[in-house]
Amino acid sequence: MQPLDAEANLADLQRYVAVMEAERGFTDRTVIEQALQLGEEVGELFKALRKNQNLATARGAIIGSVDEELVDVLIYLCAIANRLDIDLADALRRKEALNETRAWS
Repeated sequence: MQPLDAEANLADLQRYVAVMEAERGFTDRTVIEQALQLGEEVGELFKALRKNQNLATARGAIIGSVDEELVDVLIYLCAIANRLDIDLADALRRKEALNETRAWS
């Protein structure tokens, strides 16, 4: 698999994840399966944040770094978006346009 280009945008990242999943045999996973995996990765991110902030963690637990766990979360987000034919860049723009109409306190 070709490495992700340093200048890659969000659409490039979604395409990269699609190719990666095909090469690794993950394309048969359902949206629900991917969402459950995403939840597990968010839990791992929380553990990494606890470790990073010198908070108590389970003894003997293997805990990844915050950057590694953030990447895992991003990969699963892209995988779910790909399965639902959602262009994340477009979705972000639409959501931010909506957010701009809200009052933030």
